[in-house]
Amino acid sequence: MNHIEQVQKWLGDNNYDIAYISDFHNIRYYTGFNSDPVERILALFIFPDKDPFIFAPALEVEAVKQIGWKFPVYGYLDHEDPFALISDHIRKIAGNPIKWAIEKDNLTVIKQEALLKNFSQAQLTGNLSPFIALQRAIKTPEEIAELNEAGKWADFAFEVGFNALAQNRSEQDVAAIIEYELKKKGITHMSFDTIVQSGSNAADPHGAPKTDLIQPNMLTLFDLGTVYNGYISDASRTVAFGDIDDKQLDIYKVCLEAQLTAQDTAKPGMTAEELDKIARDVIEKAGYGKYFIHRLGHGMGQGEHEFPSIMEGNKMELEPGMCFSIEPGIYIPGFAGVRIEDCVHVTQNGVEPFTHTSKELKIIPVK
Repeated sequence: MNHIEQVQKWLGDNNYDIAYISDFHNIRYYTGFNSDPVERILALFIFPDKDPFIFAPALEVEAVKQIGWKFPVYGYLDHEDPFALISDHIRKIAGNPIKWAIEKDNLTVIKQEALLKNFSQAQLTGNLSPFIALQRAIKTPEEIAELNEAGKWADFAFEVGFNALAQNRSEQDVAAIIEYELKKKGITHMSFDTIVQSGSNAADPHGAPKTDLIQPNMLTLFDLGTVYNGYISDASRTVAFGDIDDKQLDIYKVCLEAQLTAQDTAKPGMTAEELDKIARDVIEKAGYGKYFIHRLGHGMGQGEHEFPSIMEGNKMELEPGMCFSIEPGIYIPGFAGVRIEDCVHVTQNGVEPFTHTSKELKIIPVK
């Protein structure tokens, strides 16, 4: 049963007449068509017992056909009323559907109002978002193969980045070298903007590379990922650029112990919050608990932040096929930051990472 067929079964089992999928990320997941429509309307409509269809801007219709979409695709011009056209297509297929399932965490108020203008009796009571989140959380073997390929390119990116560290280069310079070398290999998109942070800049977990020249004898944090056939990688490594002091070495060793302990312990049946606590306990025992200021991990797949969250309060049990990051961090303001991360997939008895760059402290000679 493919992804769309699973939605059709869910609709039938729950007595819904139609599903309206408005999130372009989820449209990509179900159809393979990847496009951010910005202000235009891109939609996928799924019925329990009829063929689905894509509704797209006219300028995207041929692109939809080229991906091998075997069901109808309908387009509209910018001056046309998209929801009036959508209404016509739906009524020809399914009459006047009453019970609708929507993505409540995505559908905007203005789109909802336009929908109800054309379907005044529609009951938008079904929330498809939790079902989609769970569906996307369990990856197929084919999806895991794509994620492994994305991971290989992340490993290549680390190698490039480590070799690019030099005193006459800024963090932005190194990040640009990484992305340029990947583009030369045909990897044209990153999962997110490449992060290279040295010294105290790395103490900002959501910081960005700066134009300041990289200084020797400091820890340098790399957080990066690539996109391969629509699937992403996401990994972090921290290296020493020259000699580091005992405190820098200590926070690195503690962070590494937390990451390895969690990754080695993770298995099906464990809850997400139990895994978070395993890593957090290591860091708290070493006295750095107040400097670990985010969840242990997040789901990943076609998007860099998916379901589930590996954090306190999430009692969801891990299942084979789930994919998520394990990324403890220690961030001491004004001093240094360390994050070590692999994304993994759950197997029958543990987890396997998508990236394989060594996590033992790498000391890069100053040049």
